[in-house]
Amino acid sequence: MDLSLNEKRLLKVLEPLKKADPATLAARMETSGESVIQFAMLLEGRGLCRVEKQVDTTYSLTDEGARYAREGLPERQLLQSFGDRIPMSELTRHPLSRIGIGQMRKKGWVAIRDGMVEKTGNDAPGEEELALRDLSRGGAGLGELLKRGLVTDHQETSYLIALTTEGETLVKRGLDLEAEVGTLSREQIITGTWKDLRLRRYSLGTLPKRIYPGKVHPYQRLIGEMRNVLLYMGFTEIYGDIVQSAFWNFDALFQPQDHPAREMQDTFYLKETIQVPPGFERVRDMHLHGGTTSSTGWGGQWSREKAEQCVLRTHTTSLSIQHLAAHPEPPVKAFCINRVYRREAIDPTHLPEFEQLEGIVMDEGVSFRHLLGYLKEFYFRMGFADVRFRPAYFPYTEPSVEPEVFVPGLGWVEMGGAGIFREEVTAPWGIHHPVLAWGLGVSRMAMLRLGLKDLRLLYKSDIEWVKEMPSWQQGLENRGGR
Repeated sequence: MDLSLNEKRLLKVLEPLKKADPATLAARMETSGESVIQFAMLLEGRGLCRVEKQVDTTYSLTDEGARYAREGLPERQLLQSFGDRIPMSELTRHPLSRIGIGQMRKKGWVAIRDGMVEKTGNDAPGEEELALRDLSRGGAGLGELLKRGLVTDHQETSYLIALTTEGETLVKRGLDLEAEVGTLSREQIITGTWKDLRLRRYSLGTLPKRIYPGKVHPYQRLIGEMRNVLLYMGFTEIYGDIVQSAFWNFDALFQPQDHPAREMQDTFYLKETIQVPPGFERVRDMHLHGGTTSSTGWGGQWSREKAEQCVLRTHTTSLSIQHLAAHPEPPVKAFCINRVYRREAIDPTHLPEFEQLEGIVMDEGVSFRHLLGYLKEFYFRMGFADVRFRPAYFPYTEPSVEPEVFVPGLGWVEMGGAGIFREEVTAPWGIHHPVLAWGLGVSRMAMLRLGLKDLRLLYKSDIEWVKEMPSWQQGLENRGGR
């Protein structure tokens, strides 16, 4: 059996011990523990020794977790801050409301009806609270604390190397420990003395240690691919502020001021305000009675104060309408890929912040068929060959559709919304040509393309996941076109 000198030396020092840890063996061989493990792995492949691996996991509270262990979880503190019921508008003033409200609803501690938060009485300590008091309990509660960043885990790997019966037999037969040469010098090659040397044997079947080059984060790479596809299709990229007025985020898109999406539980409101732009009266009139169009509007009342409230944008459509207002004459062909914010409970498929891809096309004679064509072409270039559309409803487009792509193993998956801007959206800005518009979920496409089941992984600094993801994907030039 051909063994390297180091493999023979390891067998020699292991024979009297029968079983030992890498540090002990490394001291006797005058090498490193990592090298001993490497030699042992090679011997294990030959059946001469056995490598026993043990992983011990310990858990500890983060600073935030330690504070909650003393004071209680945010949802528990929030629940104890009021009586049987409280107005949502008042509860949101509590400093822990951002975390606590969603968790209370998720756990069934409260119910929200007509703007009032009411206790259900089902607020017994759950697995998370019990695990927070005693991390050794483990279970689902500890898993939730890990997801919430209140607990960290530390894994420590240890090894024991044991001699097998075959290895012991080989040592007793005797091992030749003559030195071997692994690297030849220039002089040895020129003079031919290498012929008399004992050369170390190499196995071409043994894979070398993997090398991980620097690479772009897979999610950012995918966003870059989407951007390149749209630029390739002739679009111009637009940008805008994260903080928008409710006027641009809702009113300019003909979303009524009493629409459920504008409530506190769906939108992040800020204390600042932004004045409505010149010409806001045309939008106001559109809401009240339809302005100069054939629409009857929403009726009711329209509040300038509501329109001037500041929000974290809930969609990038607010940037599209501002771009159209500044460029009312055709042609306009623009897109935006940026982050939006909504009050969502965090779970594997929902986050309070995520990316959205927004696109608009305004030109003479464009139609609904052009919209479907643009979407189908985009998804085709992103690797989805089968695309279909089904009717949908959105406050600011008519007709509207939801594009779906076919994913093997999952079936048809809805990817966003699209349609033609209603006259109530475009008329106040003097736009007289059709505007095709769509808003697509970037993170959902990323989950499908990257094979993920947990959306949060896209935003974590998981270096192991980044290492294992391929750094190359088929480019546009190899996907063909239409």
